[in-house]
Amino acid sequence: MATLAELARQHTALSRDETAHLQHLVSEWGLLADLSFADLLLYVPAGEGRWLVTAHVRPSTGQTIYLSDWVGAWASANELPLLASSMASGEVQEGDIAVESQSAPAQMLAIPVRFEDRVIAVLTRERSSVTGRQPGELERTYLSIFDRFAKMISQGQFPFPGRIADSGAAPRVGDGAMVLDDEARVRYASPNAVSALHRVGISANAVGMRLAELGFNDSSIRQAYERSEPVIEEFDQNADVTLLTRCIPIIEDGVVTGGMLMLRDVTELRRRDRLLLSKDATIREIHHRVKNNLQTISSLLRLQARRLTSQEAKAAIAESVRRIRTIALVHETLSREPGDDVAFIEIVRPLLRLAEEGLQSEDRPVQFVVQGDGGRLPSTVATPLSVVLTELLQNAVDHGFPEGSEGGTVIVQLANDGAELRVRVLDDGRGLDPSFDLSKATGLGLSIVRTLVTTELAGSLSMRASLDADFVAAGVTERRHGAGTVVDLRVPLESV
Repeated sequence: MATLAELARQHTALSRDETAHLQHLVSEWGLLADLSFADLLLYVPAGEGRWLVTAHVRPSTGQTIYLSDWVGAWASANELPLLASSMASGEVQEGDIAVESQSAPAQMLAIPVRFEDRVIAVLTRERSSVTGRQPGELERTYLSIFDRFAKMISQGQFPFPGRIADSGAAPRVGDGAMVLDDEARVRYASPNAVSALHRVGISANAVGMRLAELGFNDSSIRQAYERSEPVIEEFDQNADVTLLTRCIPIIEDGVVTGGMLMLRDVTELRRRDRLLLSKDATIREIHHRVKNNLQTISSLLRLQARRLTSQEAKAAIAESVRRIRTIALVHETLSREPGDDVAFIEIVRPLLRLAEEGLQSEDRPVQFVVQGDGGRLPSTVATPLSVVLTELLQNAVDHGFPEGSEGGTVIVQLANDGAELRVRVLDDGRGLDPSFDLSKATGLGLSIVRTLVTTELAGSLSMRASLDADFVAAGVTERRHGAGTVVDLRVPLESV
């Protein structure tokens, strides 16, 4: 379905500002539909006497007369006279129209939409002319308020200009509404509004009184009247109840003559928000403590290594410390991130710094480079993947650049399309032995990598000699050192 802006651009000569005014009206008109208990349709003139429906909203307070949306449809012949008359006169027009789904004629109220000094569209209220009962006080009050808003629309005073607070999460008419006079005294309070007042301990009849006199926070009312624009405000009315209010001033000839206050009890929603924040803070604190515990274990292992005389045992403990530091790094990153996801690049960069500190030496200078962005990953993927990457960096240095070599470059490339994460580790070292077979490799590092990739990550792993095209794709124009090695890792993400 085409948007209002697209339809206006394709079929009308409306300017950008005029289209924006209509979009603003549509963003606010859920309130109008609820007040009128009827469908609202927005028609724009499309030349040659034709009118196009660019928006349609149904009421939440009443029954719709249209089962299908009419956006993109053309006005029927019996609707054209009312639309044309409303636009030409700049006044609200009313009449009957034929509706396919209704046996009796429907009532159409055509309201000219004025922007600056001219009418640019017509807003219609369309409802069944057959009613089974007389409207009660609530319906009569809401309809009278709708008529006042309709007058504001025809005078170009609604929707309000300028930056308006987001009305998407604001209270609606059905949540509870109060009608105020020009002195901000309550003239009508809906049953739901009365119930909301009772929940905050106000049992007195509010009609004829200012809410401040009842001990109710009327800040949004005062601001709306002073600024002549809607105001949304959330506050704790007491220690147990949180209310969200929206006050809309009603303006005639530039003067505030009344207002409408809508209020919703959001106590339970905010309680849940606080629980989520508390849970998130607790999870981050757990990650922080796990990181601290892992660092303590690393320190204990290093102390133990100092007492050993076997170089092989010292090397084994050093590798264990490195793996523990890698996992600790993931938990440290998660302790700073909200939720259970982490930006993988925030782990990869510190891993490369750790590799530079622990793997290279003066007679074996190795440069580590990262390219791309791995996106955000759940901790269940980030943790084993970080260990895998650490082992691959260790393997690249140990086998590609032995002690006494000229060193070289190790490039880590990351790509994430949402369905699959691709990691490539490319080096320009001495390359693989022609007889190398990954499936038969018995080294501890590659065994850890193979196990984590296939079991924990459900991914695939391959190793091969590098090609000139691999370095060209990485932005390296000439290979300065040996044959080089490419390790490709693929991890599916859709099932994570």
